[in-house]
Amino acid sequence: MSIEKVALVTGGSRGIGAAIARRLAGDGMWVALTYSASPDRADQVVREIERAGGRALSLRADAADPDAVTAAVERTAAAFGRLDVLVSSAGVASAGQIEELEPEQIDRMIDVNVRGVLHVIRAALSHLGEGGRIITIGSMIAERVPFAGGAAYAMTKAAVAGLVRGLARDLGPRGINVNNIQPGPTANDRMSADSPAADAMLQWLALSRIATPDEIAGLVSYLAGPEAGYITGASLSIDGGFTA
Repeated sequence: MSIEKVALVTGGSRGIGAAIARRLAGDGMWVALTYSASPDRADQVVREIERAGGRALSLRADAADPDAVTAAVERTAAAFGRLDVLVSSAGVASAGQIEELEPEQIDRMIDVNVRGVLHVIRAALSHLGEGGRIITIGSMIAERVPFAGGAAYAMTKAAVAGLVRGLARDLGPRGINVNNIQPGPTANDRMSADSPAADAMLQWLALSRIATPDEIAGLVSYLAGPEAGYITGASLSIDGGFTA
């Protein structure tokens, strides 16, 4: 069986990450996905990909653990023979005034949303070559915080946007593109599109609905493909007009 590209998606067992894993597999890539605490969900995504004729692998790796994410990168490259696309999708969020949040909550967001992104990219760089793609899943909250209690989370996502800009400069000479996707409110297993929580978010949007995970995955697919070869260092919002 021929192979064109191999992708690793962190946080690929649910929500946006799972949609990304399925989409890239549908694009013909072999896909490894990491999970932290949802092995059943991760295995379900793998089975869905395999039933559709693709190849996939699930790996347990807490994004906050540098050794675990490094091992996931190495196992992906060993199992599939290469690595072409890294999608850093794992993330956590806690809302609250910074003096009300527990230090552990703040540290966890920094460890997963910032250090976790940095460490998985560091690990992947020994395998990515010319034409390689690094795609981070940030948040539109890096650009606009319309509600109280989002400061700490916004800080972590703004840090990712800054990291991507710098890495684009560092990795451009190696032919590796680095971009950041900033989704707006998106349906997931904790917030359905027709839930009261989703309805409450409509006041911030130009469109009258929240996003689907597949819409975010579509932008990842584009950035991972050949037509996006001249895009790097960008933070691309897909937010229904949240930042309009």
